[in-house]
Amino acid sequence: MLRRFLHRRWSLLLILSLLFPTISFATADDEVSASGDAAETPPSEEDREYYELLRLFADTMDQIERNYVKPVDRRELMEAAIRGALSELDPYSNYIGPDDLDRFRNVIDAEFGGIGIQVSVENGQLRVISPLVGTPAYRAGLQAGDHIIEIEGESTRGISLDEAVRRMKGPIGSEVHVKIFHPHDATEDEVALRREIIRVTTVLGDLRNDQNEWEFEYDSARKIGYIRLTSFSRSTARELRKALDSLKVRGMLALVLDLRFNPGGLLSAAVDISDMFVSNGLIVSTEGRNTKKRAWHAHPSDTYGGFPMVVLVNRYSASASEIVSACLQDHERAIVIGERSWGKGSVQNVIDLENGTSALKLTTASYQRPSGKNIHRFAGAKEEDEWGVFPNEGYEIKLENAEMSSLLTYRRTRDIVRNSTTDGEPAADADEGSDEEGADEEGADEEGASEEEGTGDEATGEEGNSDEGGGASSETSDSPDEEQPTSPDAEATDSEVPGPGEGDEEPGDESLPDTEGGGEAAEDHSEVEDVFVDRQLERALEYLYEQLASAG
Repeated sequence: MLRRFLHRRWSLLLILSLLFPTISFATADDEVSASGDAAETPPSEEDREYYELLRLFADTMDQIERNYVKPVDRRELMEAAIRGALSELDPYSNYIGPDDLDRFRNVIDAEFGGIGIQVSVENGQLRVISPLVGTPAYRAGLQAGDHIIEIEGESTRGISLDEAVRRMKGPIGSEVHVKIFHPHDATEDEVALRREIIRVTTVLGDLRNDQNEWEFEYDSARKIGYIRLTSFSRSTARELRKALDSLKVRGMLALVLDLRFNPGGLLSAAVDISDMFVSNGLIVSTEGRNTKKRAWHAHPSDTYGGFPMVVLVNRYSASASEIVSACLQDHERAIVIGERSWGKGSVQNVIDLENGTSALKLTTASYQRPSGKNIHRFAGAKEEDEWGVFPNEGYEIKLENAEMSSLLTYRRTRDIVRNSTTDGEPAADADEGSDEEGADEEGADEEGASEEEGTGDEATGEEGNSDEGGGASSETSDSPDEEQPTSPDAEATDSEVPGPGEGDEEPGDESLPDTEGGGEAAEDHSEVEDVFVDRQLERALEYLYEQLASAG
């Protein structure tokens, strides 16, 4: 026992000597040399304190491991200690262990290996919310409302969402066998699905066309486009430019960019997207304690201009969403309508640990909008303080929780793929059954729940939804300029998904109200049975109609 204790003690001293090579870690057993050698530089008071604190930590861990009433897993204990230390910093710095790292990386890349379905667990049953267009599940004819009753011959009754995702994930090219129950005709069939790389679309419209592709023209008569961004991934800027080009060909005269429920993503994606609409000037700048100030400016080439524009935000628009909305507002390129945004103005570096098998996501800088106004909502911030992105004067439209919940339900029902195909033939309509509960919750990235659309690749939902094969909440991400990480093992990201702050309430599970309307553009969407009056979008359309009318 004594030998084991001494081994631990000297192991600690060895580690400390590597961390602090200028410090002499002498012990009471050491003899002072009388050879006349020059004395080593004594450690500073700060170094001594740090050494004592590290020794305290090591002694505490040793006591727990040797004397706690029950055996304790050493790694679990160490990871808990790391997470505890990071929790003292801010809500956005965290440790991503080996078991969570793949899921963490999936979100930024917006792609993963799987079969391509959004699922939820309701009343102990694994249910398909919607297949993702073009995926194995879509081609096999899986439909909204189907129940997955077996995976590889094992019942899914009572399965957890994480376990369901784990069973359906696997090596690319391998097969997974599932048994499906179709509620619309009470039949069952077994399907073999070959896993593929699934790329999650982050640029959405309001409705899908007959080919289940997103339609970005909201009002064809007035040539008003509508584009919704669900996150800022590596592919978002490319997808958005493709959507804008399609609208430009059709003669777009005005645009609504919907960033509501968008929790953020890559700083580089936010910069690229802002640059699409602003031809010159500052987009955003960042500055940290141990990082130099950096700034990103717009370029005149390939700018989409010459038309009025509205950006929609709400209390769950955060991070990269706030960079874009603040930039367009400060440059008077667009007006902002909706609610005050979340207030996340910090940038995290993702630093590889353990040779890339785990990672540290650490807040290293904060960013400022072009006007110099603060975005970050610090602990203890009050409503009257300066933080977040506030709607333009006269355009604040707050939604109560019940209305927010109805908006989420309405959006989810419109996002569902109604008809998937098998061998080129239309499949029978599935029971829509789209009353699944849950605005998306991003437990991952981050810190708490974040209301957003069910389009990410991670577990979501008050009851729980997930894009199958999806990941955790964050990613290995680009550096802000995608070229110069702040350290050899770090790449910068602001992809944190914020959770509701202390005292904030999440929208309840209200049923979809039986309302009709939807503004003057509703004639383009009359094929949708349940029409919900989105007051924020309606006000955006009114503003654009006024701008187009005044322009003649």
